[in-house]
Formats: sequence, C-alpha cells, structure tokens
Amino acid sequence: MKLLTYRSEYFGGVKSLWLEAFPNDPPWNAAEVAIPAKVKAQPDLFVLAVDGTEVAGSIMAGYDGHRGWIYAVAVRKTHRASGLGSTLIREAERRLEALGCVKINLQVRASNAGVVAFYQSLGYDVEERVNLGKRL
Repeated sequence: MKLLTYRSEYFGGVKSLWLEAFPNDPPWNAAEVAIPAKVKAQPDLFVLAVDGTEVAGSIMAGYDGHRGWIYAVAVRKTHRASGLGSTLIREAERRLEALGCVKINLQVRASNAGVVAFYQSLGYDVEERVNLGKRL
C-alpha cells in the first residue's frame, strides 16, 4: 500500500471508490466536480492509498490559514477495518500540521454513529456547534 498525492491517472479509481463509499452524495460532491476544484486549490492535501493499481482509499483536506478541514475520507469495503482509514487521517493531519494548522474540523452526518465513533477513537471530539451552509 502506497500513500501518494492525487494524480490525474487515478481519476477513474477515485470516482469508483467514491461511488462505492458515498452512493447518496449530492451532484456537487461528484468526482467530476470535486476533484478539479481540489486539484486547483491545495492539491498536496488530496491523498490516495493505492494498493497495486487499485485506489483503496482517499482523503481530502483543506487549510485556510486558521483551521484545517478533513473531508471525503473513503476506504473501499475490501480494505475496511485494516487501519487504512486511520492511516489516511494521520497523513492528512501530518500535512496540515506542516502548514501550521493547529485545529482540524470535520463534519459527519448525525445519523452515522459508526463513523463518529471511528473519529473519536482517533482523538476527535464532538463539539457543540450549529452547522450552517449556503449553496452559491
């Protein structure tokens, strides 16, 4: 298993992974939309886990100079419970910290208790916040 920064040759593998991991995501999160935007801004914060020629996992992160964000964490069903998700999180944390980031946020759907427990096992806490958003 290799961790590497996203390259366009892996687009199909990432798209396939995301369709498996996020089958109900809205169209604005589709690979065709999200990947070009990420590659344009902070491409070094888009990390893949590649097993042979297969994209087994991915993570995107962002840093605005004040806070870091982690999103689009995906691991193929065949690689779950292997430690790969934790490895991807730690790599994103390492890259964010190297940029000077001291606080990382992430969002999880309230109904996804298993994922909340996963992040808590890595030291993340549920914070009392109201999440607001606006589509432009």
